Amino acid sequence: MPQLHAQPYDQNAIGFYFESAEEYGNRAKKNRNANGDPVEEYEIQFIDGDDIDGALAKAWGVNQVNIGGYFKACDEWEDYQKKIFIIGVGEIGCGFDPEDVHPEEFDVDLYHVNSMKELAEQMVDEGLFGDIPENLERYIDMDAVARDLAYDYTETEIAGETLVYRVS
Repeated sequence: MPQLHAQPYDQNAIGFYFESAEEYGNRAKKNRNANGDPVEEYEIQFIDGDDIDGALAKAWGVNQVNIGGYFKACDEWEDYQKKIFIIGVGEIGCGFDPEDVHPEEFDVDLYHVNSMKELAEQMVDEGLFGDIPENLERYIDMDAVARDLAYDYTETEIAGETLVYRVS
């Protein structure tokens, strides 16, 4: 589970670390500033955890209102779902309901390749141009195919992994 920090906007208050929405809620209720007043507003910061969860926090725009949905997604989603969300929201700019979001809502086709050229090679191998005789395979310009694919596909990096995606 990721570790986050609640940094008070109140300069007379001290923040706290937490690892769940429940822990955040309990600690926030008890937190007081130097004058004994309750602390009401926090900036939520990702501190530690898997890189994918850090990227998810950034795309999610984690704050004190939507933190429950973020922790639920960290706990329940597979990494590929997190990547689709990060692309859908963080790169494409789709909106979402933090209390009821499903990564499948974002029409993103995800390819685990390191470059557009690798995607071109994969697609040719899978029959993009039909069956190609072996003696002609070496004449296909994979760089040109990759350039053509770049009109519909985008290369990105998420949590240190290069991916190529297309919006369906």
